[in-house]
Amino acid sequence: MTALAMVPGARMPMYGIEHVTMLLALVVITTLAIAWARRTGLTQRAKRSLATAGWLYLALSVGWTIWDFLPANFTLDQSLPVHLSDVLRIITAIALITRSPALVSITYYWGLTLNLQSLVTPDLNYITHPEIEFVSYWLFHSLALVAPLVLIFGFGFRPTWWSLAVAFGALLLWAGITATVNAISGANYGYLAHAPAGPSLLDFMGGWPLYLGVAGGLILTVWSLMTLPWALLQRRDPAPAAGRHTIMRIANPQASTLPGEPLRS
Repeated sequence: MTALAMVPGARMPMYGIEHVTMLLALVVITTLAIAWARRTGLTQRAKRSLATAGWLYLALSVGWTIWDFLPANFTLDQSLPVHLSDVLRIITAIALITRSPALVSITYYWGLTLNLQSLVTPDLNYITHPEIEFVSYWLFHSLALVAPLVLIFGFGFRPTWWSLAVAFGALLLWAGITATVNAISGANYGYLAHAPAGPSLLDFMGGWPLYLGVAGGLILTVWSLMTLPWALLQRRDPAPAAGRHTIMRIANPQASTLPGEPLRS
């Protein structure tokens, strides 16, 4: 493994000491958090804990955006808060505070796929303050992964096909707004304007703009597979079927609602 090299201009080595250490810590933290959620259920105390975590996450996210806008840190092609991870942070924070079915849906699909890539294959360059950049990168991306895992596998939120529709619709909305920002600023947020300079998975999807359609189709396929087990489980659930427009169900017997009772946005 590569030794620590936290200096401006350096890059966190993929699967180096820092990377592997953070992945192991993430596995432990996630396991403990899910165990806590399954043990306590969605009680009033648990709701307060989720809301507190959400408010802290929101405050840190807003603080990081302000930090990025400081003259010493601002760059037009990196600092605007339209990265998918920027948007996901805000959505995840509000989902923890409100437990909105629509927002929980987005955290599930975005957080466990698009965000997961940032943890498995991180692209972390140290620019001005390596320690702060390292901590913020792992804190923000890790919370965006842990939160949906705890909500789904801990507290028993159950996605439906409408969950997928909401998440994919939100992704298209983000892409439209971000593409507009790219056109005005000349930036390349989300790699929507052109492929990244270095090697990436997009290289296997054809050139721009072909890879945008290929990536969209791949995302929709993966998200469908992420929905299918819950849809099959729902068909075997003896509880009354959810309404046609139910975005999320909850199946934790210790929750404040009855097992299988649908949650609506």
